Amino acid sequence: MGLFDFASNLGRKLFNKDEEAAEKIRAHIEANNPGIANLEVRYNGGFVTLCGDCDDPEAVEKAILMAGNVQGVTKVVTEIYFPAEPGNADSGTTEYVEPGDVEYYEIQSGDTLSGIAKRYYGDASKYPQIFDANREVIQDPDLIFVGQKIRIPVQQ
Repeated sequence: MGLFDFASNLGRKLFNKDEEAAEKIRAHIEANNPGIANLEVRYNGGFVTLCGDCDDPEAVEKAILMAGNVQGVTKVVTEIYFPAEPGNADSGTTEYVEPGDVEYYEIQSGDTLSGIAKRYYGDASKYPQIFDANREVIQDPDLIFVGQKIRIPVQQ
């Protein structure tokens, strides 16, 4: 089970009352459809738990960031399971798999996607890779926010 911390005062404002938070966050994730079936979202005082089924670790990473970059969310835990046999959701057995081949980065004051690409990849012109990996939380590559968490795909 993965646990991720977020800044509660940053991000997209989706709900006004805790009672509506889980449904609003679920709708937000499903609107961008990262690929999680039977998505269930639980919210308790800033703590979000994501449950469901998926065969793509990248979809889970995106869902975590989509939930975490919502105002009022401080922590996200995932209990999303993958089929024991990739590509076969009906294999009958499931196992929890920690998303891999990615690092998470929290945007700092003065950061740009090209600066982050230079730091991680040694080449500022590779910023579109970071943007593409975070389209669910970054709508415009020129508009990133301090405290926002993003995925940095590991270069192979």
